[in-house]
Amino acid sequence: MSNDRKDIVAQWAFDTRAILGRFHVWLEDVEDSEPQGSPNADPSFVGPALEKSFMVATAVTALGTRLFGGYGQGRGAEKARVNRVKKEADAISAYAMSEALWYLSRNLPENHVVMVSLGEGLMPKAGETPEMGSNPLLGFGRVYARPEVAGFVHRRALRLINDEAYLWEDFWSEVRGAGITIWGAAVDTLENTSRFAKGAETGPMCVLHLFDQPLSISLPYEGYMGSLCLPNEVVRSAERKSLLANYLTPRAKVLEAIQDTYPGIERKNIHVWTLTGASRVKRLGDLWEEWRALGVHLVEDGWTLSTGMEAFTESGTYAPTFLVGPYPAPDGELHLFLCDGYAASAEAIQAASLDPMLDQQTTMCVFSPKFESSHEREGRLMQLDPDAGDFGARLGEVLGREVSDDDVTAYRGIIRHAGAAGIPLGRPVFTIDELFPGKNWRGLALSACMLPDSYSGMPGVEDLGSNVYRVTARAAAEGRVRHVRLSFRLMESFEESRRVFSPLLDRFFAGESYRSRPVKISDSGRIRNELQTWCSEALEHFGSDGMRIHLDDVENSVLPSEKKEFVREVLGWYKENHPLWFRWLEIG
Repeated sequence: MSNDRKDIVAQWAFDTRAILGRFHVWLEDVEDSEPQGSPNADPSFVGPALEKSFMVATAVTALGTRLFGGYGQGRGAEKARVNRVKKEADAISAYAMSEALWYLSRNLPENHVVMVSLGEGLMPKAGETPEMGSNPLLGFGRVYARPEVAGFVHRRALRLINDEAYLWEDFWSEVRGAGITIWGAAVDTLENTSRFAKGAETGPMCVLHLFDQPLSISLPYEGYMGSLCLPNEVVRSAERKSLLANYLTPRAKVLEAIQDTYPGIERKNIHVWTLTGASRVKRLGDLWEEWRALGVHLVEDGWTLSTGMEAFTESGTYAPTFLVGPYPAPDGELHLFLCDGYAASAEAIQAASLDPMLDQQTTMCVFSPKFESSHEREGRLMQLDPDAGDFGARLGEVLGREVSDDDVTAYRGIIRHAGAAGIPLGRPVFTIDELFPGKNWRGLALSACMLPDSYSGMPGVEDLGSNVYRVTARAAAEGRVRHVRLSFRLMESFEESRRVFSPLLDRFFAGESYRSRPVKISDSGRIRNELQTWCSEALEHFGSDGMRIHLDDVENSVLPSEKKEFVREVLGWYKENHPLWFRWLEIG
């Protein structure tokens, strides 16, 4: 290794030492690519040293999840077993990311906070059932900063959740008045969890998006968004003909704009990526037929992408966004790749925030979490006024059927919750800009793959032997995309490293004695973090920092009954023997 290379590695190790030390890994090597995009692009808003830290946080999360998250343990198993493996994998990834962000936060500027605005995993997805429960996640209101600043923002985030009279505008005004800068975050610590659990060879990745301001979302929220992503060239061609190319535009008109933009392109060479599967027929079937009738190609499982890898369409709405745009095939013909359909809200908003980085435009439309209506009906449904006297009649018109009192109550609650959370319901279609308090914003999109990514060709975690692993991390900011290959050496044995990456309560459940183990004050923060990560819906906040856990409210699919009783026992022991450190905890 040259001296210049050694200097680069040393600088990376210095800038990220807190994270490396927390996970007991040694930085062996760094291979930093030339950024793709504009050579004059500005650096990301977080600055060069913190950008390295965020990249390492994402890479270490991918590494720990791949090695210790139970990859492939649900292969060929029944649904309940697959779900359990998914929960365990999500718990490892969410815990690793949270720990990395906590250690990273000590290097934030003194008045800065990273606050999670959106997290993936609050609700079961299509094809899953409600009793499966939410996945462990980093959700709305999680705050990472120096202690005094974190406490100030956290108290107000809790008030935002629990006090209906305290609005987003009040929160934003208080934070700005205190001179605090919040960097908002949208987090999916394990995208494509099902593929990870079932042992798929591609797809699983860690995604962290940061913004120079929080999203104007005021409650924990996860729903679905209709989403159409087009190259900006296509959008501008449509505008020249006084046409808005957005999610509600008939796809025949979208095709016209595409053909105006790329004269001579053959319809068969226009490739539309969309989610597929039997569970999505009611929602997307009409959209699929609309595109097929126009003679374009709907991407199917196994289709060879321009990267030379195979597409998958049962999940994973984020990664295909990186492939949107025109490209030449080996035979010289022009092809175009675009994304259409819908996504879970966190994935949709993360993908949409790539727009200024990748020269694209994504338009979104709020959907309900129910899968009984077409995409066209869904767009109108979430525009209904839930407080109107004729809401039931209008709901029936949109759904095209008789509605029951239960239907009226359910949909009214869905719309009200989205509105209370700050999701834009005032217009049928919106863009990412409308989710920021200041319309001018900057973002930094970070990702690292556990397994290779079909859509960008990014490799997954690579085993280099002798406990050394290489992870590729990607950082996209406006005008540039950067790939860095980071080689980490585990400084402990493989089994000891498993303990380093595992939540404390999981370690105890696996056999480590909490009674004989030396107790540290940091145990209090670690256990609080773990409870917030894997069972946020079972937590009741009170006072300035009190937390009451209702273990009986946690679904057995998330926490088996025997583990619940064990956790109750452990928490009770800590509460009894270390009351000062655990004064924040009450067990319901």
